[in-house]
Amino acid sequence: MRMLAAVLICTASIWVMASNGEGEHYSPFVGERQPNQLLWGDTHLHTSLSADANLIGNIALSPAEAYRFARGEIITTNSGQQARLERPLDFLVVSDHAEFLGVLDALRERNDQESISRFAKGFFDAINATQPVAVEESSLAISRTAWQQSLQAAEEAYVPGQFTTLAGFEWTSMPAGDNLHRVVIFRDDIEKTAKVMPYSALDSTNPRDLWSYLADYEQHTGGSALAIPHNGNVSNGLMFNTRTFTGEPIGPEYASERRRWEPIVEVTQIKGDSETHPLLSPDDEFADYGTWDQGNLAVSTKEPWMLKYEYARSALRTGLELGKQVGVNPFQFGMIGSTDSHTSLSTPEEDNFWGKSVNYEPGSSRRPNGNFIIYQEGGVADSASWVDYVPSAEDVVIYTWEQLASGYAAVWATDNSREAIFDAMRRKEVYATTGSRIALRFFAGWDFEQRDADRPNLASIGYRKGVPMGAELKAQQPAPGHAPQLLIAASKDPSAANLDRVQVIKGWLDASGTSRERVYDVVWSGDRQPDDQGKLPPILSTVQKNEASYLNSVGAAELATVWTDPDFDPDVAAFYYVRVLEIPTPRWNVYDEHRLRVKFPPEAPDIHQERAYSSPIWYSPSNS
Repeated sequence: MRMLAAVLICTASIWVMASNGEGEHYSPFVGERQPNQLLWGDTHLHTSLSADANLIGNIALSPAEAYRFARGEIITTNSGQQARLERPLDFLVVSDHAEFLGVLDALRERNDQESISRFAKGFFDAINATQPVAVEESSLAISRTAWQQSLQAAEEAYVPGQFTTLAGFEWTSMPAGDNLHRVVIFRDDIEKTAKVMPYSALDSTNPRDLWSYLADYEQHTGGSALAIPHNGNVSNGLMFNTRTFTGEPIGPEYASERRRWEPIVEVTQIKGDSETHPLLSPDDEFADYGTWDQGNLAVSTKEPWMLKYEYARSALRTGLELGKQVGVNPFQFGMIGSTDSHTSLSTPEEDNFWGKSVNYEPGSSRRPNGNFIIYQEGGVADSASWVDYVPSAEDVVIYTWEQLASGYAAVWATDNSREAIFDAMRRKEVYATTGSRIALRFFAGWDFEQRDADRPNLASIGYRKGVPMGAELKAQQPAPGHAPQLLIAASKDPSAANLDRVQVIKGWLDASGTSRERVYDVVWSGDRQPDDQGKLPPILSTVQKNEASYLNSVGAAELATVWTDPDFDPDVAAFYYVRVLEIPTPRWNVYDEHRLRVKFPPEAPDIHQERAYSSPIWYSPSNS
C-alpha cells in the first residue's frame, strides 16, 4: 500500500511538472500550429490540353504526365528525349487555357487534319478579340470532357502530406494582345470543382466578370477560389492601371474586389521578370533582370508611360497612393514565381531548362537562334506560320535566348495539403524565386532584438513578437515614434549557389501623397563595406563560362539580421519586402553551349544573379 501511494504521489508530481503548474504543457509544440513547412511548386503550367501548347508541339503530355514529372518521375518529352527533375516538387497547378480547352487534342485523336488546319488559322484571332466570341457546341462539349479529365488527373495524383495537386485553369484575356491573363486556383476537390466549367475570355475579357464567376462558385458550391494575375510586363500598361478595364477611375468597390480575389501576383516567369524596371528604379543596380519591355503579346510595341503599370514594385507604390485616395489598396498583394511552361515540364533550373514550348526544347535548331516573338507593322506574323517567319529589319524581335529559366512559388504552410497551401496563398505568406530554392523568413515587429536573428527558433520568435510576410503591421501603441524592426533570415538552396546579400525594398508616401522607394543592403557576405555613396561593392564572380560552372568559394550559406528602418515616419503608410541575391552563376544558355556544343549570339547574357522576392509587409499608421 505504501508503495502504491508513493507511485501515486510521484505520478501526481510529474503531472504537475508537465503542466507547468498553470495548466500549460511542458512541450512547447503541443498547441503550436505555425506554418513551418516550406513547400515548392508551380502554379502556372500548360499541357497538351492547352490549344496553343498543342499547336506548337505538345501533343503527347497530358496533365497526368505533368504530375508524374513534378513528382520526380522520368518523362519522355515531345521531342523524344528523357527529362527528370533533380528534386520533386511539393505541389503543382495544371493551368491549361480555358479557351478551347482540349479541342485541338481531341481533333488530333480523330486525325481530323482539315479541322486542325482550320482551327490553327482562327485560334489566335479568337483569343486576341476584344468582344465575346461564339463557340460551337461541339467544342464546348469537348472542353467539358477535357475539364473532367484534368480534374480526375489531379485527384489521382494528390497524396496529402507528400504531393498536392490544386485544380486550376488560365483565363486568357488578351484584347488586342494586351496580356491580362489570370490563373484561377481552387481549394477544393472534384466534388465541387466538377460543378463548374473554367471561365473563358471568349465569354468576357473583363477581370470583374472573372471575379463574379469566382463569387458565384463560392456561393453555389461552398468552395474557395482565387485568381493570380500573370506577370504584367506584356500588358502594355493595363495590368496595374489606376483605371478599370472599362476606363473608370478605380473606386473603393473595385479596389475591394480586386484585393479580395487577387491576393497574390506572379512576378517572375519564362516571359521575363516583373519585379521592377531600370527606368522605374534608376537607383537600383539590380533592376535590369530578365527585362522584357518591347511590347505586348501581339501587335503593339511599348510606350514609356506603360511601364509604371506593369511591374510589381511600382504597382505596390500605386497601391499606397490609391489606398490614400479611395480608402482601399487594390494592389496589396503577395508575390510568387511560376514557369508558364507549355511543355508539361516545370523546369526553372538553369542546368535543366526545357524552354517555354516544344519547338524550343534542347537540341532544337530554334533553341540558340530562334525568334520567340516578332512585332511587325500590322501585328505578329500570320498565326498559322509565325514559327517559320523570318524577321525583317523593321521588325522588333524577342529572341529565344531572352527566355528566363524562371520561376518557383514558395509557400509557408502548416502541412502539404490543398487546404494549407491555398490558405497560405490567401494570407500571402508566400514568395517568389527565379528558380533556386532559397529559404526565406521575413517578419516585422516592434520588439525584436539583434540576437533574435541568431536564435534557432527564429520563426517562433517572429510569430510571437511580430507579423509574417504578407501581413499588416499596425502602428505601435503606446510609443508611436518607435521604428519597426524587420527580422530576416535567408538560407541558400542546398543544391545551388551561395548568397551574396539581402536587401529591403521600402515604398512609402511622401507629404504630397506621392509614393517613393528605396533599396537598403541590410546584410551581406564577406567583409565588404559600402562606399561613399552607400553602395556595396559587387561580389567576386567565380563563373567559368567555358566549363559552365562556378564555385561556392565566395558568398554565404546563411544570412540573417534584425534591421531597423532608419528613415521611418510613423504618420505615413509604407511597405517593405525582401530581395535575396545569389552569387553570380551561369545562365541556362551557357549550359547549352557546353553540353550541346551550340553557339548563342554574343548579345545573349551568360552570367546572372538568381534571386528571391518576399511578399511585402505593410505598415499602417494609426490615423489610417
